[in-house]
Parts: sequence; C-alpha cells; structure tokens
Amino acid sequence: MNGPLTVDQLLPDLDSTHLDWLEDEAIFILRETVAAFERPALLFSGGKDSCVVLRLAEKAFKNKAADGAYKGRLPFPLLHVDTGHNFPEVIAFRDQRVAEMGERLVVGHLEDSMKRGTVRLSHPLESRNGHQTVALLEAIEAHRFDVLMGGARRDEEKARAKERIFSHRDSFGQWQPKEQRPELWTLFNTRIRPGEHMRAFPISNWTELDVWLYLARENIPLPSLYFAHDRQVMRRKGLLVPLTEVTPTEAGESIETVQVRFRTVGDMTCTCPVESSAVNATEIVAETLQVTVSERGATRMDDRTSEASMERRKKEGYF
Repeated sequence: MNGPLTVDQLLPDLDSTHLDWLEDEAIFILRETVAAFERPALLFSGGKDSCVVLRLAEKAFKNKAADGAYKGRLPFPLLHVDTGHNFPEVIAFRDQRVAEMGERLVVGHLEDSMKRGTVRLSHPLESRNGHQTVALLEAIEAHRFDVLMGGARRDEEKARAKERIFSHRDSFGQWQPKEQRPELWTLFNTRIRPGEHMRAFPISNWTELDVWLYLARENIPLPSLYFAHDRQVMRRKGLLVPLTEVTPTEAGESIETVQVRFRTVGDMTCTCPVESSAVNATEIVAETLQVTVSERGATRMDDRTSEASMERRKKEGYF
C-alpha cells in the first residue's frame, strides 16, 4: 500500500477495550486519593490530559443523569497556575468549562508571585514555565492542600517515567526520585508529615494515544488549539514557533502561515505546534498512531535545553 494510511483504514481494526481497564484504574486512584487526604485539589489547566482527568473525576464522584450530564459538585476545587503567558484560547476554555460545571476554581497567578518578589525574571520575555513551581507551591501553602491530582503520564518524558502514581513531596515541595515509596498490589503509602504533601497521577499508565481514544469515545470538549487551524509561525531549531507578543521574530526569520495543531498546550514562550490537517479527535488518533516523537519532544522548547531539564524542575516542585 502506497502513501500514509487513512482514518478509515486505521480505526476499524483498532482495539480500544483497554480503555475500560484504564478508566477503572484511574477512578479507583481518584477515590483512594480523596479518601486518604483532607484537602485535595485537582490540577486543571484546560489541557487535554487535565480534561480527561476532570471527566474521570465526574465519573468517580458525580451521578450521571438520563440526558448524559453529570450532576452535583466535585468534593474538591480545581487548581490552575496561570503564568500570564498562557494561550488566550485555553484560558477562555478553562473559564467556560468551569462555569458550565459549576465548580470552584482556584488560580495561582505568577504575576502575584512577581509582585511579592518570590519570582524575578531575567528579562521580560523570559519563559515563565519553569517559574510556575513557585506560584504552585505558594498556592498549596495558602490553601493548605495536602494532595494535588494531576494528568501527568509516564510516556511524556524520561523524568515522568520515573514517577510513581503517588509522588511524595517534602516540606519544601521537592521530589526526590531515589526516595519514592513502593507501590505493590495497588497498596499506596499516603502518610505525610506536617508541611509535606502528595501528588497523585491517576492516568500515569495512559499514553498519548489512549488519551485521544478516550477523548474521542467520551466526546470531551477541548480548546480549539488542539485541532487544525491556520497560524503564523517561524521555523526555529526544527520547531514551529507561534508568532505572539511574547514570541516575536528573531533576526533572519520569516513569518509563514501554516496549518497546525498543538499536541500539548502550555506557556506560549515554550510551546510549539506541529503541522497537521486533523480537525477532530478521530483524525488525531490516526496521526498519533504514526508519530515517532513524544509530544513534549516534538513541541516543547524548554525540554530541549538539556536531557535532565524536566527532572531538575520536578525536583524543585514542578507538576
């Protein structure tokens, strides 16, 4: 067969029954987490992984009505760290989704950390992505959260592949990879000392393909950035850098209009799209089946600074 496979050729033979097992495991982890801690929160950025975890939380803690809607409120707030350099489309989606669900949203603003002097940028256009750690830890302290549930997956990056489902953080919010607790027979050690907290990752065992299969099956809404659209970009070091007020052109660069989509969304200063014509989750599943580079490796400038850049940030308290 010549040429790339089409959606119609790929999907009929794709077995997605494993999604039921992954869903059951994630719901079990969410319920175990809420039962073990006093002040949980769910990290919600509006990105695809956090949208999946939010749907799983609805299934874990809400009642499904006859019309398919989930009724009631979650027994914890949603938490987002806003760098001030997030894509406007994602922030608008976040606020709309939270309003539709009637949930409580706690936002830690990096701008507030800068005003307090706990974050200082070397120059105005410096990437704020790594500085999120400070705003996150300040939000944890201010609201006394003892566990955060997030959408990190082991297939995303080498450092995240080392992380357990329950990730202990010391009184400084730091992660020590050599001091992780064993997780045998789905038994989790959730004990913490005063000042410490835990991170819980219910979709640790999912892959990018699993996420898109689940998004397609559940018809979960997402920000428009995830689907093909025309965008002005510059080609820089093998990446398509979006043209924004915080990512202007550099000397010798030219601006192109390219049909792209984002595989992950984050700080505008370090998140890049990929060329794509996929306009829905099913078409993205077909694309994902054929990619050879992880989503972070293909789109994140901050993860290209060194082999250990993510691990260093995680040790400091990153997501």
